[in-house]
Amino acid sequence: MEDCLQTLADYGLRSLGIGERLLPRSDFTLCQQVVLIGSGMIWNVYFGIIALVTGFALATLVAVGKASAHPLARKPSEWFIFLFRGSPLFIQFFFAYFLFLSLKQVVPWTEPLSSAWAGALVVLFLNTAAYSGEIFYGALRSVPKGDLEAAAAYGLTGWTRFRRITWPTMLRLAWPAYTNEAVFLFHATTLVFFTGFPARQQKGDALYYAQYFADKTFNPFVPYPILAGYFVLLTLIILGVMGLVNAQLQRHLPLDRTQRRPRLLPQIMR
Repeated sequence: MEDCLQTLADYGLRSLGIGERLLPRSDFTLCQQVVLIGSGMIWNVYFGIIALVTGFALATLVAVGKASAHPLARKPSEWFIFLFRGSPLFIQFFFAYFLFLSLKQVVPWTEPLSSAWAGALVVLFLNTAAYSGEIFYGALRSVPKGDLEAAAAYGLTGWTRFRRITWPTMLRLAWPAYTNEAVFLFHATTLVFFTGFPARQQKGDALYYAQYFADKTFNPFVPYPILAGYFVLLTLIILGVMGLVNAQLQRHLPLDRTQRRPRLLPQIMR
């Protein structure tokens, strides 16, 4: 137990460059693998949260733009969604890294974009904004016309109608699909250090450390299940948080008794 606590102190923040600089080289223990892979999860959570929050704002703008009757707003939104939904995320990481490398030769202050913490985050931000924008666009088209007509009858128009009627209704309709996109986004963060973005000074994510132990021990059946377990726990947290937000969005709607306590297990099994 004391050895495991010491391992936690040495490697708990290893992915941030805090603690032991050298990775274990031999006699790998289960505790070392759990702690180091868990340390790498810090990066996965960082990428996922920042990309999800910032991508949410851009996705709303893209959805509104695609629903616009004006071609100058509609066409850029359509092409943005088509580009990032039509190409694999892995390829987007690959091309973005070499684009940012070339860019920093011309514009030196863009050098942080060639690092994973900034450059990969930009790719994830744009990718989730495209997918979420399409989800929001579909929900925007599904807003009942009766709601809009009722808002107009009360004198609500323009921005006020969008903020108080259209946008909340769009979120309620889109939230189940958006929850899935949030889960997929966090899973996609494992691709960051598999692409061109380097893990500087071995400050990698959870998959980086899982692959390290698999290569050193020639036994992938220990580190990869540990990695999967962390992501299962992360998925449960995401579902719980998104479920709370969904309950807040639906708080004014009447619910049947069978709907008051949603079953979490069937959602996970799906």
